[in-house]
Amino acid sequence: MSTKEFFKVSSLESVLKHLRAFPQIGSETIPVEESLGRILAEEIVSDIDIPDFNRSTVDGYAVQARSTFGASESSPAMFNVTGKIEMGEPARISVKAGEAVKIPTGGMLPDGADSVVMLEHAELLDDHTIEVYKSAFPLQHVIEIGEDLRKGECILSRGQPIRPQEMGVLAAIGKSDVPVFKKPIVAIISTGDEIVDIRNVPSLGQLRDVNAYTLSGQVKRVGGVPTYLGIGRDNFEELFRMCKQALNNADIVLVSGGSSVGARDFTMEAINALSRSEILVHGISISPGKPTIIARIGRKAFFGLPGHITSAMIVFMKTVQPLIERIGGLSEKYIGKKREVTAILSRNIASVQGRTDFVRVNLVHDEGRSVAQPLLGKSGLIRTMVKADGLIEIDINSEGLDKGSVVTVELF
Repeated sequence: MSTKEFFKVSSLESVLKHLRAFPQIGSETIPVEESLGRILAEEIVSDIDIPDFNRSTVDGYAVQARSTFGASESSPAMFNVTGKIEMGEPARISVKAGEAVKIPTGGMLPDGADSVVMLEHAELLDDHTIEVYKSAFPLQHVIEIGEDLRKGECILSRGQPIRPQEMGVLAAIGKSDVPVFKKPIVAIISTGDEIVDIRNVPSLGQLRDVNAYTLSGQVKRVGGVPTYLGIGRDNFEELFRMCKQALNNADIVLVSGGSSVGARDFTMEAINALSRSEILVHGISISPGKPTIIARIGRKAFFGLPGHITSAMIVFMKTVQPLIERIGGLSEKYIGKKREVTAILSRNIASVQGRTDFVRVNLVHDEGRSVAQPLLGKSGLIRTMVKADGLIEIDINSEGLDKGSVVTVELF
């Protein structure tokens, strides 16, 4: 393949369209206590009302609201206390006009009562009589039957991520086992004769395998399961064998390095030799990250990521992450959801029309405003990613941004 052919680049938008064609993976059922961060594989419908009784939200007295109308400190309403509600017990008593029943927070409202007077608004005159100094309105300090969750209501959606509050909802309806999508398995292969294991001391001209660890961390952070297959040397047979092994066990394969044009790069050769392979992308019109290969191998995705650390991480964020989220069952409205802040750009940044630039920035606070300071440096430098708080995007049709521009920073 010629250099010219390889760099027939695709826009990021067209890349994402390709990635939407990959199918979701299967589902499994897990205990609710293990469900944090997982993606629901089915909608959840409540089979009960919660609460299933009218419940007090304060300590006080259950009354008929109309019996309190007009009550004030100067003209209190008198009530006959006829009983007490026990916590966790059914209310086996009823309330008539002019009567009150003592009730705890969470207690069941007795028949006839439609409101609760707070203890602070009542005074006990003797064991059976109180004065109420403030009018109450119907359903004041009361949670009604089904006010939280109603029987037959869809309370959680398919494709919704489970947070602690969703775990609470599932517990409330007694859902001890939860249907969730399986986590996508992502195989990671590093390539290059110059790459050595991090436990080894590199010789002159060698580098430790950093990408395996940054990519593994990114995979975990977005809900995938990384599996590291090791370092593939600049040898077609070895890389081909490792790719076949990866495809047998993983949903996505990431090969870092070997995507640039060069006589010793065998990624393209290995892809073409794999059964049912199709090259989707030969390069992406972004910087950093242009020399990226994306292929479909059967029903699975294969990425040839740049070897430079920053390029590989940014390509992951912009392409691999949304794919992991999508095949892992995440609903479209959550895919690519970003934490963003606005800031003032501290300096001019030049760009080139025809590509989307992602610029690393550090955020500082100056006189009550956020300032984005670009961290310019080569894409092989991990230091710039460590110091950066996020990225700003320069549009494909822009020639750059001016100092003082208001920019959106996508936080890491």
